[in-house]
Amino acid sequence: MTDVFHHYDAHLGPIYTWMLGDLAAALAGARADLNRVGIAARAGALAVDLGAGPGVYAIPLAELGYTVLAIDACAGLLNELTTHAGNLPIQPILDDLAQFRRHLTASPDVVLCMGDTLTHLPSHAVVEALVADVAAALAPGGTFVATFRDYSGALLEGPARFIPVRSDEDRILTCFLEAETATLRVHDLLHQRVEGQWRQTVSAYRKLRISPKSLQESLQTAGLTTTVEPGPRGMILVVGQRVP
Repeated sequence: MTDVFHHYDAHLGPIYTWMLGDLAAALAGARADLNRVGIAARAGALAVDLGAGPGVYAIPLAELGYTVLAIDACAGLLNELTTHAGNLPIQPILDDLAQFRRHLTASPDVVLCMGDTLTHLPSHAVVEALVADVAAALAPGGTFVATFRDYSGALLEGPARFIPVRSDEDRILTCFLEAETATLRVHDLLHQRVEGQWRQTVSAYRKLRISPKSLQESLQTAGLTTTVEPGPRGMILVVGQRVP
């Protein structure tokens, strides 16, 4: 079992963009997600993208005029973001996303935490602390948007625990899930063709089982008005708003 930082640095990070598939389609989906929650063009405003990866959301935010702090703990993914971003106003920051406040020089108008990133945090206490920090940091009227997969209820059993993620003629990625009390143990099984031979590498880490209700309560306790609804690509969509 590895921690999530090592898992991404050594195992998933190098293939993450491949895992997404068509990057142009992923960017289009992110633009639609931002439009859905009412994030519109706003020149010069500050946005923070927590778990920015290769820039799927940071790039559309910058296209809308935001100056974006793109925070991720995987250096390889931030290098990809830099390549994709060109001259857009995006600052890649290599750090634990829970430490985002030390990089702020102003109150952000938007904070994103997309793509199941919340479940990668080490404990529910860290999630609550992050929520409190986001609520305290947001500018009046600012918006927090997160998506995550709801693992809090009944989980897959038997062969259904094996999830094919993506495959092509040279690479196959399969995910295997094991339920624990407060977490989910995720095994990523990667087969790659190297010099004509298939090679397998396996790495595992834990994800949190976060209840949508508990997250909503944490956001409301932190002072944000909150909506929770079904989101894109099978995830839960949470939007928190600071009162103007």
